[in-house]
Amino acid sequence: MISRIKTLYELQIVDEQLDELEELRGDLPVAVESLRSQMNQIKKEAEEKEEQRMNSLEKRKENEEEVEKLKANQKKFKAQLYNVRNNKEYDALTKEIDHSEEQIKKLEAENDTLADVSKKLADEIEEITPQITELNNDLKLKETDLKEIIKTNAKEEAKLREKRKIIEDQTKKADYSAYMKIRKAKGKAVVTIKRSACSGCHNIVPSQRQLEIRRNNKLFFCEYCGRILVSSEVAGIKQD
Repeated sequence: MISRIKTLYELQIVDEQLDELEELRGDLPVAVESLRSQMNQIKKEAEEKEEQRMNSLEKRKENEEEVEKLKANQKKFKAQLYNVRNNKEYDALTKEIDHSEEQIKKLEAENDTLADVSKKLADEIEEITPQITELNNDLKLKETDLKEIIKTNAKEEAKLREKRKIIEDQTKKADYSAYMKIRKAKGKAVVTIKRSACSGCHNIVPSQRQLEIRRNNKLFFCEYCGRILVSSEVAGIKQD
């Protein structure tokens, strides 16, 4: 049983060393991710506005073509007025001319609105573009700094991760599952007893429980913080 407990303690030691390497990166990983998220969001916004602007331009072009067709028909109808033979034909032609005129006015009014929309979108895109450039520059700088730190510690980290994998493979699944659950919740999963207290939460561990822990015949958890408690023997330190 003591070997199982020692394995968990060794796993904790390696994870602490990996955590220290992670801390050397400071807030750079978070800053890089935040900048990427901001840039992607703004780029998406700019792309959506550009798509709206292009759709607006396309619609204006379609309307202009339709206006030209209506004007051509209008011209044809007006020419036909000179050849009408009765009032019925005259009324039908004037109705078509009036309808065409209404359609032309409607399309021209829509194009005026679309022109305003296009201008507004273009202005908004122009305003957003420098923000994207600025965010991109900041992102490149922070990515460079982060890569440099990662590169500096790459060999050490690789060795630690390889060592961790070996220890993980030696750890019983149930023990590893309990360890990771505590680690995710508390950060440090395996702790020793210092001055009769849990070194994780500093609450006193009853004397009887301390004696049981020193036997190293089962896993014990702090009744206050839930961390795994190990003996001085397992940790390789002198007893208080």
